[in-house]
Amino acid sequence: MEDLAKSDTWRVFRIMAELVEGFEALNGVGPAVTIFGSARLKPDSEYYAKCAKVSENLARSGFTVISGGGPGIMEAANKGAQQGNGISVGLNIALPMEQHPNPYQDIKVEFRYFFVRKLMFVKYAVGYVIFPGGYGTMDELFEALTLIQTKKIRSFPVILVGRKYWQGMLDWMGSSVLEMGNIDKADLDLLHIVEEPEEVCEIITRRYKDRTAAFPTDRRATERRGV
Repeated sequence: MEDLAKSDTWRVFRIMAELVEGFEALNGVGPAVTIFGSARLKPDSEYYAKCAKVSENLARSGFTVISGGGPGIMEAANKGAQQGNGISVGLNIALPMEQHPNPYQDIKVEFRYFFVRKLMFVKYAVGYVIFPGGYGTMDELFEALTLIQTKKIRSFPVILVGRKYWQGMLDWMGSSVLEMGNIDKADLDLLHIVEEPEEVCEIITRRYKDRTAAFPTDRRATERRGV
């Protein structure tokens, strides 16, 4: 029988190795925007096209683009970043279905543990862009909102793309969840909802300029990256 205590001890070292690999790979990427969305959306989807344009615009504005490295919206994000001559990062994970690395990654990091990968998504981000997706997409969305709400991380824009897809969730949050006192009105203000790619870049660029004005260390990093 496997010695579970020994197995757990060695698992700690595997986790440490993933953390080190992630930090070393992403150190110096500059201000980054993380993009989430379904792996199941095809290249003929309107959201695939919008995502590629969002990513291209962000790259041309000097932002690194980070995705989960897989197909669908993740592929569109990485592809758009390369089209915009920016840095395209894919944080890949082995899954029993859906996940295979897309070919548009300048920096590719492989993960075994979701929680280590999720740390990398948020650590280097100055904004999250959320396209239509399933459980994984919503997991990332609400984790970011929780971290911002509880002030565990510095606030950054969390942008939902696609009013038709997301409005029902926002209506429910603004009625049932808010009315029961489980969130405050200010918590709803943490979310932006947009339709057009240009709106995404405008929100993130404006907020990042405000942030660099308030935090000189961020401004020096921006100058090094040429944003």
